[in-house]
Amino acid sequence: MARSARAQEEIRRFLDIGAVQVAELDLDGDEAVLRPGPGSPPVTHGEVFVLVRRGGRPVGTLLGRVPEGADPRAVLAERARAECGPAVFGEPGEPPFTSVVVATRERAGQLARALDSLLAQDHPRFEIVVVDNAPVTSETRELIERKYAERVRYVCEPVPGLAAAHNAGLDAVGGEVVAFTDDDVVADPRWLTELSAPFAADAGLGCCTGLILPARLTTPAQVLLESHGGFAKGFTPRTYDPAHPPGDEPLFPFTAGRFGSGANMAFRTAVLRSVGGFDPATGAGTAARGGDDLYGFVRVLAQGHRLRYTPYALVWHHHRETWRDLETQAYGYGAGLTAYLTAVLVNRPALLPAFLARLPRGLAHARALTAVREAEGGGTPGDHDVRTHPWPRRLSRLQRRGMLYGPAGYVKARRALRATARYETARGAR
Repeated sequence: MARSARAQEEIRRFLDIGAVQVAELDLDGDEAVLRPGPGSPPVTHGEVFVLVRRGGRPVGTLLGRVPEGADPRAVLAERARAECGPAVFGEPGEPPFTSVVVATRERAGQLARALDSLLAQDHPRFEIVVVDNAPVTSETRELIERKYAERVRYVCEPVPGLAAAHNAGLDAVGGEVVAFTDDDVVADPRWLTELSAPFAADAGLGCCTGLILPARLTTPAQVLLESHGGFAKGFTPRTYDPAHPPGDEPLFPFTAGRFGSGANMAFRTAVLRSVGGFDPATGAGTAARGGDDLYGFVRVLAQGHRLRYTPYALVWHHHRETWRDLETQAYGYGAGLTAYLTAVLVNRPALLPAFLARLPRGLAHARALTAVREAEGGGTPGDHDVRTHPWPRRLSRLQRRGMLYGPAGYVKARRALRATARYETARGAR
């Protein structure tokens, strides 16, 4: 098939992707409670992406179809009981004092939605710090002062970039644990408790990540992304220990994307500070385009601390909505991947031998990561390795281009930081 014809076919397939409802179903004995996802209308007939809970905790997802005229709760509960078995949970324990950092830039409407969910957390003792990154208006500051002044602290970070904003938040917090999330999420009421409690149970834990599910699946771009895994990392808790590298992760710890994502992560504050925080030349808002969260994961693991993934710490993420958004995201993911690897080796040269030893498999991993995903049919959005729609070749090509650009982007971002530092020094000398 000619390239133009393939492109047209990809566009047709993309535009044919229909919307999917989002809901959550809590199974408790013979009872089942069905609720729409955050910000979603009540469930009706049609396709529904369902988060299944037991005892309030997430245990799985399913993609169900409710026939017209049928009771959505009855239909989906029958599916959930058949596919999601009983779960045994341990008590999370008493969480330590925790600080939450939310970096934002000119998105006051989204930020307010996120803050409302954060202020509704059941955590016994926490604080919230909003970092306004390189603002061009006073909208964010005015929102905090007007609506959240007594409950949320405001910090302004003039240097652009997500990592710089996170570092400013890290400098400002007082919690034993510091959690990071984005301004486009809605946090589950137990999110912070579930994310921070593992630190009290494991003194060697340096980082904890959690589950990210889609808040809405209304556009083709949102459905396509989630049908290829989205940001979810599954429903099985797992601890990564550098003293005992996982046998099924031969590239450990350099495949940091397997550990979690920046919209749902927490660190022991002293540990993150001991590794220097995040590299400010990485992350969205810099020429590196991303990778700041992956950098943090690897630096903490390389220092000998464990990393825990828990699916019980849930945030609902508002995925990007358009094809152009997906193009930007694909390129940024590729760039961020190789930029963070460059940052790790620049800042921790001692890791170079381990990296070189893994390089052959790393190249194979990179090819697999960006390969065209052609599987079709069946599956549940959010369920890894089961795809409901083919992955467009253009997005794979853009991710590969981003990977080639990433090291140069990181170097460019470092130069920009040095130029900013010189400018600020010159201003201070006047």
